[in-house]
Amino acid sequence: MHYGQIKNCDIADGVGVRVTLFVSGCTNRCPGCFQPETWDFDYGEEFTLKTEGRILGLLAPDYINGLTLLGGDPFEPDNQRALVPFLRRVKALYPQKTVWAYTGYEYDDLLRIGKHPRCEVTDEMLGMIDVLIDGPFVERLKDISLRFRGSSNQRLIDMNATRKAGKIVLWSDWSERT
Repeated sequence: MHYGQIKNCDIADGVGVRVTLFVSGCTNRCPGCFQPETWDFDYGEEFTLKTEGRILGLLAPDYINGLTLLGGDPFEPDNQRALVPFLRRVKALYPQKTVWAYTGYEYDDLLRIGKHPRCEVTDEMLGMIDVLIDGPFVERLKDISLRFRGSSNQRLIDMNATRKAGKIVLWSDWSERT
């Protein structure tokens, strides 16, 4: 897997101050995407153990609320396979910190067996995500007043509540601070 950028103090892509990893590779190629350079799976630098160590170090301060994954698309199968071992380390070292992930795929598509981008690690990856922002960016639905998303079709899914309820539960500012 490659990545395009790591931000160490991001306040735009989740609650609080976050470390953000922009992975490379996206087959959705949404018109109007704010990061079209990340569509290329070879864009940026290789994601290595040294990269993982750097991010784990950036997550250490108490003022960092968690990690956000976006891109590109973290849920492209090759990206999932690279991210799952890393997320295991994040959750083991920082169980109190949250993981947010953005995907151009809809949550239901991530659950469908035999449908791209589902693969052998999708369930495990979803199990380590606290908030999932799903759905493609749709330029005609762009709304800059929306918090943590670019277009009104995208949903903020509270994954912890969704797992507990067995159905999609949307995240809101007044819900548990994830």
